[in-house]
Amino acid sequence: MPTNGKRVCVIGAGTAGLCALKNSLQQGMDAVAYEQCSEIGGTWVYTKPGQNDVHSSMYEGLRTNLPKEVMGYPDYAYPKDIEQSFVPSAEVLRFLQSYAQHFKLSDYIKLQHEIIRVRPLNGKWEIYVRDIKNDKFTKEIFDYVFVCNGHYSRPLMPDIAGIDDYKGKKLHSHWYRKPDTFEGTTVLVIGAGPSGMDITHHISKFAKHIYLSHNLDPAPCTDFMQNVTQKTVVQHFTEDGAVFKDGTTATFDHIIFCTGYKYTFPFLSIDVLLRVDDNFVHPLYKHCINIHYPTMALIGLPFYVCPSQSFDLQVRFALAFFSKKREFPSREEMFADLEKDMERRRKKGLTNRQAHAMGDKQYDYYSDLSETAGIENIKPVINKIMEDCSRKYIYELATYRNDRFKVLDDETFVKYPMETA
Repeated sequence: MPTNGKRVCVIGAGTAGLCALKNSLQQGMDAVAYEQCSEIGGTWVYTKPGQNDVHSSMYEGLRTNLPKEVMGYPDYAYPKDIEQSFVPSAEVLRFLQSYAQHFKLSDYIKLQHEIIRVRPLNGKWEIYVRDIKNDKFTKEIFDYVFVCNGHYSRPLMPDIAGIDDYKGKKLHSHWYRKPDTFEGTTVLVIGAGPSGMDITHHISKFAKHIYLSHNLDPAPCTDFMQNVTQKTVVQHFTEDGAVFKDGTTATFDHIIFCTGYKYTFPFLSIDVLLRVDDNFVHPLYKHCINIHYPTMALIGLPFYVCPSQSFDLQVRFALAFFSKKREFPSREEMFADLEKDMERRRKKGLTNRQAHAMGDKQYDYYSDLSETAGIENIKPVINKIMEDCSRKYIYELATYRNDRFKVLDDETFVKYPMETA
């Protein structure tokens, strides 16, 4: 494939990395993706229990909490012959593999290659790469960098009083794999996000009793799980249980922490001038461009978004500037844009932890990216399906995956129950 001579390094070959590689190649750039695992797919690669280096957070029986109709890329959708909308994790992995095959990306992906260090050097990027299989190190020079290393590998454990006193078993959802592990036991699940709700549902079929601790208002619907009791947040742990904020107590055999992950970039040198403060990665322009070195883009930091669609949009946003079709604002203007966004969040009472949270604001974010860079926005029908699915994993957990979606055009979709399809 002919190139314009500009070299692009893509770190990671998961959902974000694959579209960064594909779009860079289509822009005529000399791009290569480095993936430390032995196959593409990132977090969607299931790692069997007992393996030492657990990279994935996949577990048995996982199905997506978004329909496949919004999980494809703008120019590559899931096959229409897949009947259900909320597909098993293995189906997502097959989709990513087919995407790579369709766009002939394999020749540009180096598997089992780990990025050791990235640092700026004379207007370019000096990158040290380790060939894991042969234990060899090389130095490469690139013009642009896409950081697509994923954010589901470093568990975030809450600092709760008395946790070291607790004598039972403790597990972060990152290492959860099978529900029957908890057969006949009493379990405390901390967190009622997508993982917390889904894992509670999975293990409720095996556990004797589950306490679901969270601070959501209104509370999730768990009436269909007779052995689940909802609790407020933990005030402190005891040797065999916990005291909760409302003064009630409970004893249990296991704790599963569904408390999220840390954003981490161990390969970025201090010279890159990026900081991570309680998951607030800064300074970034539009949540993705390194303001100090705008030839580097971090893809996939925003959460409560439509992942693959927003990744692709961020990539195309960055490439509009990398290809010189657009010129970045001044550094001062980019800092001002960042401060304006953070001030809005502070006024809403959000902390650094929610610095990249989007939720209902994701649609404004998509429009901002597309208008700023002069690129095509995410199709309206995608946003409409996202709005229809909003937070149903919390409040309609028992039934929401029974829906089937069908996209009719860029604006319209229909939804009907699986059993009538």
